[in-house]
Amino acid sequence: MHQSTTDPRPRVLHLTQPVEGGVARVLADLTRAQLAAGLGVTVACPDSGLSDILRQLGADVRPWQATRAPGPSLTGEVRRLARLVEDVRPDLVHAHSAKAGLAGRIAVRGRIPTVFQPHAWSFEAVGGATAALALKWERFGARWAHRTVCVSEAECRTGLRAGIDARWTVVPNGIDTDRFRPAAAGTVRAALGTDVDPRAPLVVCVGRLCRQKGQDVLLAAWTSVVRRVPGARLVLVGDGPDRERLRGPEPVLFAGAVADPVPWYQAADVVVLPSRWEGMALAPLEAMACGRPVVATDVDGARESLPPGHAPHCLVPAEDPPALADALTALLLDPPLRERLGHEGRRHVRAAHDVRHAAGAMEDVYHALLGTGTPAPAAPTEYRESIHS
Repeated sequence: MHQSTTDPRPRVLHLTQPVEGGVARVLADLTRAQLAAGLGVTVACPDSGLSDILRQLGADVRPWQATRAPGPSLTGEVRRLARLVEDVRPDLVHAHSAKAGLAGRIAVRGRIPTVFQPHAWSFEAVGGATAALALKWERFGARWAHRTVCVSEAECRTGLRAGIDARWTVVPNGIDTDRFRPAAAGTVRAALGTDVDPRAPLVVCVGRLCRQKGQDVLLAAWTSVVRRVPGARLVLVGDGPDRERLRGPEPVLFAGAVADPVPWYQAADVVVLPSRWEGMALAPLEAMACGRPVVATDVDGARESLPPGHAPHCLVPAEDPPALADALTALLLDPPLRERLGHEGRRHVRAAHDVRHAAGAMEDVYHALLGTGTPAPAAPTEYRESIHS
């Protein structure tokens, strides 16, 4: 452990690329909580809106030029990161997502206590030879992480089934339940100033427009929904590489990227996340905190994020437009069920997914690695044994 000679606080260096979406929101919340707890927090990331938010919170932000995907620039990215680590001299490095996890672990190579948080596995995001290469790296790179933190038990099991021999801890995602809270849908819709009729059945999808999030599957399902629920509207909130490719039946509104998704959750009758893979997505937690029912695909973390008893109404197979259409239609046509699920979801998120719980659990991981607290538990025995089964 390397303590600064001028600052007695443990110094954490977070590394992140991407700088948008759920990973950025998790990191911003974690930074806010860690600064409040008295840690010295430095974040290395590309210049972005996230950089501005972190500086406003009081973090020491260091520009790290890095592309989102691995490529020819990796060697230079690792070299720049190694110089940055030497300059910051952190007590602990916390690398977020695949790209920062790759560059960070190569740069540090276990010489400093290192936490790797995949936020969904890289080998699930690609196919063919690229997936095989990503998995080979994750198996090798696990030796350079003192702890691999998964956001769901399912994400942990996926890593174990893939043969990644890591030291595991599960810290479920949390959200700010004071910021994400219920409001009257009609009032919020009027304030948004869109062309959405305040009385129309409204489905909202919040997420980056990319293959992972499955908006193409949702658009394929939407024709069936509108046929059975006349006047229903769909809003896609977010931007991304698939923006120009996505086309759907009318009426679909592309709202683009927004600074604050809260009003869109509050405006919805149902929130949907048709992802192909996740670790544990924030959007369902945020929507439930706003008192809205959620339809999600049964991928890593989704079942764990829902309250008991919600799966029959709210979980559908991935890449299954008919099943997705059936679930959305059933909820749109049943207002009492929507209201019950919304109330139960809000209570569940406040009890199990408050950001303060998540930040405290991560602090326990840090204390264990720095030798300043009770060691965090390893993954359950049956998980560890499944590596060899």
